[in-house]
Amino acid sequence: MRNVQVDYQGAALNYQSASLLAKGVARENQMQEPTIMSWHKHGIQVMPPYFEGANPDTWWEKYGEGNGGKLEISVGDEYQFVLMDARGYETLGEMPLRNLTDEQGNQFLCYTPVLGKQSNRPTPEACSQLDGWFADQY
Repeated sequence: MRNVQVDYQGAALNYQSASLLAKGVARENQMQEPTIMSWHKHGIQVMPPYFEGANPDTWWEKYGEGNGGKLEISVGDEYQFVLMDARGYETLGEMPLRNLTDEQGNQFLCYTPVLGKQSNRPTPEACSQLDGWFADQY
């Protein structure tokens, strides 16, 4: 994996501004469609992806490289990203799933073709309540 260091001296960065900077640098390094596979912010113990028992100082990098990451970009002394070029991968298009919340605040994952695109009320036929098994899609 190649490594690029971006010496950033401006105002403090948040994730969004640091990731945009990293993607711009990736484009300058021949990645046409850079996609962040994993990232790390120094000084915090949580990073996506996170697994219980994982070393927060190294797991993000191992995960990113193991899942196709080819370029590691360090932005200043705070953020690090592992990116891959998503050029050539098929896109999914519109997901047939969406998240809705009922009047009591319960969250549901709903199958749009059964629910209908205009409905905003979860139904038992089209929706499953979110719990540890269902992922929040949007």
